[in-house]
Amino acid sequence: MIYAIGSRVRFIHTGFEGVVTAQLGDGMLSVLLDDGDEIPAFEDDLMRIEDYRAQLRNKPPVKAKVVKGKQSKAVEQPARPPIEAQYSILKSLGIQLAFEAQYKSDGTTSGYILYLINDTQYDCLYAFSLLLGGVLKIKSNDKIASVSYVKLGQIPFDYLNELPLIEVECWQVTTQGTGKRLYKKLKIKAQQFFKKIRTAPLLNARVHHYVLFDSFDTPERAEEDLQTYTKKNNKPIRTGKSHQSNSVTELANFDPELDLHAEQLSDRWHKMSNAEILRLQIKTFDNYLDKAIRVGVPRVFIIHGLGKGRLRNEIASRLIRHPDVQTFKNDYDPRYGYGATEVIFR
Repeated sequence: MIYAIGSRVRFIHTGFEGVVTAQLGDGMLSVLLDDGDEIPAFEDDLMRIEDYRAQLRNKPPVKAKVVKGKQSKAVEQPARPPIEAQYSILKSLGIQLAFEAQYKSDGTTSGYILYLINDTQYDCLYAFSLLLGGVLKIKSNDKIASVSYVKLGQIPFDYLNELPLIEVECWQVTTQGTGKRLYKKLKIKAQQFFKKIRTAPLLNARVHHYVLFDSFDTPERAEEDLQTYTKKNNKPIRTGKSHQSNSVTELANFDPELDLHAEQLSDRWHKMSNAEILRLQIKTFDNYLDKAIRVGVPRVFIIHGLGKGRLRNEIASRLIRHPDVQTFKNDYDPRYGYGATEVIFR
């Protein structure tokens, strides 16, 4: 079956839904999932959403046609996952502005929700305003806690055609009061806007992204004694049950490749059912991922093979929602072909 760009599809094994954004060749497609992440997929692992609904109605499936279409995105937006109390950022980007797209029933963009993100270890005060043709449309003044985000408001898609002007002021909250005033004026131009896309910290969603302030003036650090400063800045970073380790030896000995073929995991694999093998593979993968994050490995390769793609999809479903994963891809690699997924951590 050939899928046109813009076709809405469903993963057969996991139930995830998304939109085809590109044809990669060799029977593979690029699919933009409903939660904003884009992953490669085999055609055999997908079915058109019309076919799926036809099956539910016990009607014959609709035949796919080869037509060119514009990229379309998902309609339903997933609920925003809460930030865990112990969540920490490995590398802070600073104070950031994010535009998260919202969609109409036909898949076209209706507008954007604006978020202010603070992934630093400092609380701060902010003043935000968005003007259109000199008219104030959004105004927000408040405190934003460390490692958190706040919703600023929502704008319709048409605002992008009118060069909205954004002004942001920010003050770090210190033990002596507030720090130095930081100011940023930002004119949103559509051409640059659509190029500034990334997975935003804390939101864990693909957004149009701007870094407003990448650092604060922190004069109070000089007044701290070395013991206090070291103790404050070298706390272990919590990631579920894992902790960031500074062990050079453990990092040096860590194998950046995990082979999940059944024969590599158990001597009795040939006596195990498919379900038992999959459970063993997923458990091994979860433990490996926790350790990779704990020791501070920048990237790893998960070797899952091809097969029917069920293991690959199970791995993708976990990586999509993992807060410490910056991105992952199942591109062609001369060592593994399409049988491995590369994972890059934050």
